[in-house]
Amino acid sequence: METFMGHTQTASYLTGPKFGGSGAPTFLPSISTMQSSYKAYDAYPAPSPLRRSLTTLPWRPSTYYQTAQVNPSTAVTKSLPEPLGYTNQLSELDSIKVPPVFVAARSALYTRYTPNDWSHSNNSNYMASDRVRSSAERLRMDTARLCLETADKTVRTQTDVGKRLGERIGDIQLWKTEVNHETDNMITEIATLVEKKRILEKALQETENPLHISQECLYNREKRQQIDLVHDQVERELIKEVDIIKRCQEKMRQTVERANMQLSLNRAAQHELEKDSGNKILALNLDGTCHTLKNTSRGINFHDGIQRIDNTLSVPETWAKFSNDNIQRSQSERAASKQMRNEIESVLNQCSNEMWSQWNGVNVGFNQRVQETNETRNKLQTHLSRVLQETFDMEKNIELLKKAIQDKEAPMQVAQTRLTTRTHRPNVELCRDPVQHRLVEEVAEITGTVENLQAKLRQAENALQHLLRTKSTLEQDLSVKNNSLFIDREKCLGMRKTFPMSPRIASY
Repeated sequence: METFMGHTQTASYLTGPKFGGSGAPTFLPSISTMQSSYKAYDAYPAPSPLRRSLTTLPWRPSTYYQTAQVNPSTAVTKSLPEPLGYTNQLSELDSIKVPPVFVAARSALYTRYTPNDWSHSNNSNYMASDRVRSSAERLRMDTARLCLETADKTVRTQTDVGKRLGERIGDIQLWKTEVNHETDNMITEIATLVEKKRILEKALQETENPLHISQECLYNREKRQQIDLVHDQVERELIKEVDIIKRCQEKMRQTVERANMQLSLNRAAQHELEKDSGNKILALNLDGTCHTLKNTSRGINFHDGIQRIDNTLSVPETWAKFSNDNIQRSQSERAASKQMRNEIESVLNQCSNEMWSQWNGVNVGFNQRVQETNETRNKLQTHLSRVLQETFDMEKNIELLKKAIQDKEAPMQVAQTRLTTRTHRPNVELCRDPVQHRLVEEVAEITGTVENLQAKLRQAENALQHLLRTKSTLEQDLSVKNNSLFIDREKCLGMRKTFPMSPRIASY
């Protein structure tokens, strides 16, 4: 023991150089040798952050840097429980056999750092200090700038709000003036309409006669038969005429009724205008009060959460549209009232002209329809005569086909008899000679000919049936056309020779 006092375990003169497997001299024991020379001590329970020493000895906790350890997103410092240089770890030590007596000295190698580790730790602290101070300085500058910006922004915002309040007051005053002006115009129109109301009580009785005739024509034309019961131009014109007459009657009735209703509508529009004007006066007073408020005004107070309460019912566009709609409604009612005063003087002539024009249009349509029906009847008669002639010719053609089919029976019998007879030839005489071939072809030709003739016969019989059905259809259609001519020419046109209503202009 006296020999090794005062010497470190790594001294080369302690044990002398030893050569490893590669032939290079080594001064320290290898990791594998040391691990085999002693066991790890895990029998000392310690908290997880403290179990950082390779020796796990209770008197050597690895808490050198952990007392100042922080956990930001980017670490400003780092604990150094082991050497930073990879080349300084024990895995790179040479394998040197150290006597067991120096176990305590050898374990000190696990917690030792190099000068580079020490310098690196100090530089890390310097850099972390610089970063923290720079961040704090930027925060102070940002805070000062934010205070100035918010103060200026608050002043500008309050000034802008005052400006907008002034503009809003001007808008309210403008619309209030427009509403009051329209109210005065509506009062004048109501007084004028009262004087014109008595004009709306005339001229409904004479429209009943043309309406009755048009409806009678429609009822008569419903007696048409089959295909002639068509929705033709005449029927459309008759329906249109009935619609025009009823529309004219309804127009006159509505004119009489609207004379009383228009006064109610005018008064309702006047009420809306007066209500809108009263609301604008109240809003003008409230916004004027808001416009005069300042930071030094009395009566201002905190109202927490008021900015989250939205009890508005409109936006500037819909607000202006509301007053504009009221004004337009009043203008529309005044225009309707003025139009009614003009309509009263012209409604009779207008309805009479419409009915007269449609009356003539229906008569023209009747004449055209009678002419078309007459031409169609003549064409049907012509086609009927042609169908009768074709029916006669087709019957002759059927007889001809039947005779042709019957004429093929004898040749077929001859050919088949010849083939049957030649089958009785003895032995080798049963030769498939040209005669045999031709007989077989003859039977096939006659069979095909008979089949073609029978197909033509079936087609001819079908055509005859079609002709007979066409003949029946044409005869029935002729009867229908005669009935339609009687209805349109005799019944309907007979009632429409004169217009049952004489146009007149009402004098007031």
